[in-house]
Amino acid sequence: MTASTQPSVPPSYEEQGITLTALHPIYSELVREFVIEVPACPMKDDEEFSSSPESVEQAAAWFQQVDAQIQVHQLRQFLQTTPLANEVVLRQLLVYHMRKPVKSGSDRDKSDFLLVQYFSLCAPSGLEDADLDLDYVAQVLEPVLGPQQPKLPEWLSSLDTILQSAAGCQRLSELLYSGALEQGRKLKTENAVRYFEPSAMVAFARFSFMIRRIFFRLMHDDLNAIQDGLRELERRGVSTVDCRRAQFSVEEPVARLRMICQSWKVMFHAEYSSGHPLRMLVDLRAAIDDALQNQARKIPLANAAAASASSGGETKE
Repeated sequence: MTASTQPSVPPSYEEQGITLTALHPIYSELVREFVIEVPACPMKDDEEFSSSPESVEQAAAWFQQVDAQIQVHQLRQFLQTTPLANEVVLRQLLVYHMRKPVKSGSDRDKSDFLLVQYFSLCAPSGLEDADLDLDYVAQVLEPVLGPQQPKLPEWLSSLDTILQSAAGCQRLSELLYSGALEQGRKLKTENAVRYFEPSAMVAFARFSFMIRRIFFRLMHDDLNAIQDGLRELERRGVSTVDCRRAQFSVEEPVARLRMICQSWKVMFHAEYSSGHPLRMLVDLRAAIDDALQNQARKIPLANAAAASASSGGETKE
């Protein structure tokens, strides 16, 4: 099923019924997962849904109530961990949001995530960055956006510059403080109406997918560096680390920090915006680096003290 971002003809009640039927299990799970207080859905799991105008309008009203209470980070977390999020469901979710006659900022953010998630699911796992041009992205997204001959809009010419800046980052801290994530979001918010142009959606899907790749590479590098640092500190007999800069204690146990890193690998898989937890990760790596440097400085001092003591002992003899 192909969806137009700006349909010239409103979808029929039958088409709306097909979409709502496909999304009913997902939205029912979202209501349970995040304890959303809404009336019971007029659609029943054990009954065939009638696509009459009245039934579709009642069901659509329920979906709107749920959708208004679902934040984009909740949708991201849920869809990246549930087995229900297959290609058909993602496509229908995009259809649902893009068919809305009036789209909010939340609709834009959800559509942006859904496009990247859909592309990630459909694209080959071994895809190289060099293959990720606009034509290829448009081809993968054709079932959602329809056939396109994409060309980067002039108002999005800065996307490639932002990507080059992000690709040059060697650490997650560089990416977070480079402003690349904020610049991408700014382009979306300042051009909210034009975001839903098919050429813009293709460009943003490519940009967001590549940014996500860069983020995960740097995030895993930071987590591996922290874990390597913790092992080295343990080898040197260090059992606690001053992690106040990362909002932990002045004597944080090394064993607990290792467990936290393991849990973060799961958490950051579902959330990669520049939020509070990511800054904690960046600050934790800095704290571990400081601890390693402090240990490195102690070794020459300890050696010098030992040499001095040895020399003094020889003189007395």
